[in-house]
Amino acid sequence: MVKKGKKEKKVKGAEKTAAKMEKKVSKRSKREEEDLEALIAEFQNLDAKKTQVVETTCPPPSPRLSASLSAHPEKDELILFGGEFFNGKKTYLYNDLFFYNIKKNSWVKSEIPNPPPPRCSHQAVVVPQGGGQLWVFGGEFASPNGEQFYHYKDLWVLHLATHTWENIKAPGGPPGRSGHRMVLSKKQLLVFGGFHESTRDFIYYSDIYSFSLDTFSWSRLTPSGSGPSPRSACKMTSTPDGMGVIIYGGYSKVRVKKDVEKGTIHSDMFLLKREGKDGQEKWSWSRLNPSGNKPPPRSGFSVAVGPAGRALLFGGVCDEEEEETLEGDFYNDLYLYDTVKNRWFPGLLRGNKSEKKKRRRGKKGGAEGQGEGAPQGPTEVVKEIVTEDGTVMTIKEVIPGAQEEEEEEEEEEEEDDDASAPLVEPCARSSAMATARQGKLFLYGGMFEVGDRQFTLNDFYSLDLNKMDQWEVLVEMDPKTQEWLEESESEEDEEEEEEAKGAEGVEEGEGEDSEEESEDEEDEVEHPTVQEGETVTDYQSRTEQHWIGLARANMGPDAKEKKVAKVALAMAKVFFEDQ
Repeated sequence: MVKKGKKEKKVKGAEKTAAKMEKKVSKRSKREEEDLEALIAEFQNLDAKKTQVVETTCPPPSPRLSASLSAHPEKDELILFGGEFFNGKKTYLYNDLFFYNIKKNSWVKSEIPNPPPPRCSHQAVVVPQGGGQLWVFGGEFASPNGEQFYHYKDLWVLHLATHTWENIKAPGGPPGRSGHRMVLSKKQLLVFGGFHESTRDFIYYSDIYSFSLDTFSWSRLTPSGSGPSPRSACKMTSTPDGMGVIIYGGYSKVRVKKDVEKGTIHSDMFLLKREGKDGQEKWSWSRLNPSGNKPPPRSGFSVAVGPAGRALLFGGVCDEEEEETLEGDFYNDLYLYDTVKNRWFPGLLRGNKSEKKKRRRGKKGGAEGQGEGAPQGPTEVVKEIVTEDGTVMTIKEVIPGAQEEEEEEEEEEEEDDDASAPLVEPCARSSAMATARQGKLFLYGGMFEVGDRQFTLNDFYSLDLNKMDQWEVLVEMDPKTQEWLEESESEEDEEEEEEAKGAEGVEEGEGEDSEEESEDEEDEVEHPTVQEGETVTDYQSRTEQHWIGLARANMGPDAKEKKVAKVALAMAKVFFEDQ
């Protein structure tokens, strides 16, 4: 009893500390988020002018990461929404919506009135009811210079049958966050973890919320037992019976001293189990100790659910952190988790069996005491790709060694003396989008780094999970799309100015068209001109009522006066700096 009492006190103490940190972060980030609300309001104002659904056949979506890729619950289609792109100087956030027809191998861009504002690191879940729905919660918006963040706490549903977006306003939901996870469990959406970050502070969450698809109401769950520590970007999948969810891995960081942060890659596993009837459920956490071969520690991996409820984990990155540097090893391997057997195993392709056998034979000859059936360690493969500007990308791929099951299968087959053809496979990456449909795993985009340069991808692959023979390339990586603009000290001021022009290029495909739209917008709403020698403070004071009127029109009649005034000041500042 004494031990239990100490444990309960420790848990309550941790909850108090987390609550204090959340309040501190919320207070410091409030001003930053209000500055960004002006930009977000402008985007929504532009989207509100669209009154009709416009669908256009188009090329594959532009390079991006941290978007959502979901399988349509009724059709042979995939749905891609949002995401981000960084070119070395500027961060772009998207709220564009694409449908991929699996049979036709074609893309359609769907412009639907009143969509959610641009975001990345959100979560999207499809449900079959009502002709099919796509539910989207949370995520983040960033200033063009990538230094300020706005964390959403909104909930949206895309009605797939009618192609309409709806903003669901239900009280009691999770605080704003990104990097969280959301899954469907029976008739509930379960949201776990994530983080909230401002310029100076951050907080990681370990709370879990439930949203009822019957009553459209939020509730915070209070499971018994010891659950996962606060984290973001974990693997969260429902159990096949719908009576629980499984959490694996994730990432979190702490501040060890002023201006020094230390990241932690988690590799533990937990089961959140539901017991009791609907409306009277009791939830409990328990720790899982799976058998088999767990993935090496990593973050930024992609997750999907395949046949028989098997969870699929692809790629990711393992960062090696020093006080001044951050280097990462990127992966392109595939692991599967059997929820019934509580077992991990690597997803090895069968197309290179003979090659693996030859490597084992070579190993036998070169090392004493190791037989032909000895497990083989990971193998590194190095590729070089030359981009349009002449940069050479050296991509290191780590292919996991053969495991016992695969070796036994291979020993039954005849040895092939002919060298097998090299397999085509996705390069190592993190933050890619993945989903499964028709027994196939689909993988889109993501990013990897070479030195200080980030490469954002828009290649597209599929893998037959029943055959497990080879990846099929649906869209090849185009080096011409690898834009990277080096930043210099003299450009920092220009980047700050870019923040005030964040509406440019937010939606997919914007370029000259977006500039024309901006000009049209300026023609429609005539703003007070800046007088010669006038300071930004003078301009804000002189034109206050004009900008308050615009802010009120964007934010609606229910917005508080104080908040409207702050947004109005931010809008005036954006316009002043743009002149």
